Amino acid sequence: MTPPLPTRDALPDDLCERAQWVGWRKQTRTGAETKVPQDVTGGYASATDAKTWTTFDEALAYAEAGNADGVGFVFTDDDPYVGIDLDKCRDSETGETEEWSQMIIDRMDSYTEVSPSGTGYHIIINGDLPPDGNRTGNLELYDQARFFTVTGERVDGPSNDIEDRTAELTALHAAYFETPDTASNSGPSKTTVGVVEPETGGQDATLTGNGLTDEDIVKRASNAANGLKFSRLWKGDAGAYDSHSEADMALSSILAFWTGGDAQQMDRLVRDSRLYREKWDEVHYADGSTYGEKTIERAIAGTTEYYDPSGFSSAVRRSTTRKGGSRKRTRERDDDAAIDGTKKEASAADVGRAARARETAHLERLNDLQTHLESVLEENERLQAELEAERERRRELEAQVAAADDTDDDGWWLVRWFRRD
Repeated sequence: MTPPLPTRDALPDDLCERAQWVGWRKQTRTGAETKVPQDVTGGYASATDAKTWTTFDEALAYAEAGNADGVGFVFTDDDPYVGIDLDKCRDSETGETEEWSQMIIDRMDSYTEVSPSGTGYHIIINGDLPPDGNRTGNLELYDQARFFTVTGERVDGPSNDIEDRTAELTALHAAYFETPDTASNSGPSKTTVGVVEPETGGQDATLTGNGLTDEDIVKRASNAANGLKFSRLWKGDAGAYDSHSEADMALSSILAFWTGGDAQQMDRLVRDSRLYREKWDEVHYADGSTYGEKTIERAIAGTTEYYDPSGFSSAVRRSTTRKGGSRKRTRERDDDAAIDGTKKEASAADVGRAARARETAHLERLNDLQTHLESVLEENERLQAELEAERERRRELEAQVAAADDTDDDGWWLVRWFRRD
């Protein structure tokens, strides 16, 4: 279902006066629906390229003509806004809202609207987003290089204007994101700041399919056999690679293994690393995919084993289905047989772990070679484009010289006559 388009009357004047608008269309990538920004000239827009943005009126006209599913607003360093995205917290049929999100809406008391899916909310405030994390569970905070889809479907209760909520934002961030300060000093509790944790099926907000939080993954990856490689990449050191793109792929490949191929968690971790750069969010492909999305997609495609945090194996083969339930094995045996069996299992487990370690190292090498090959192909395409451009310039110069020779008949004919000898 396509959401309604907003009108000027439904939006804060501050937003409409800024030329930071784009269109957007729904697309399905890697099995998930996403919203891709559109330039009103017909191409893809980028949240980091102002040349692809336009005014609200032009973006709205573009969408009304059927060229886009809706309009969106881009957050930049040059504006004072912070976007708060509350996802999967609203019943699209009844409008019933989960407690954790309602408390945030009430606390911010700023412009709030229903998201295009009808299952969440977007809040826009004036404020300064604290560092050290901006995503957890179904809560995301943005202040630059991202865009908000805008529906104009305002929520009754909060202010219709964009209010200054710097203090409230700081408290919200302290409650949901662990920073260096809150790691050593618990800081404001969820009770004192008036917010509660998003509900995620009874699990921690940052848990993934393999049960590991972001912090768990960073710790385990740092202590693994290739931990030094990961640590350097995590700290932004790309010196061991021919290009930053190769380093991006190397980090993404490691994260694909440790996250069990969870694309959202991989994206979140890359953004938290010092290797992250603005190029990650730039559209680089004809299908509208960003550089970061395609890097993650390729990293997952090149990963054949995932980390298994259970005590029975260190890695699992990629499978089209995940097997749930307990892995416990129940055996009835006498004490001697149990002891003998345990020894045999331990020996087999050692051999299996060694084999998996060799295979993992081999796969990492293959991933590195694949990344290098892709980088070489990209460089080859760039050089071919430069060569063709140089040829075109040469053809233009030759045409100009020929044209000059044709029109120059006064005096120079004598010089050309002597030059024939």
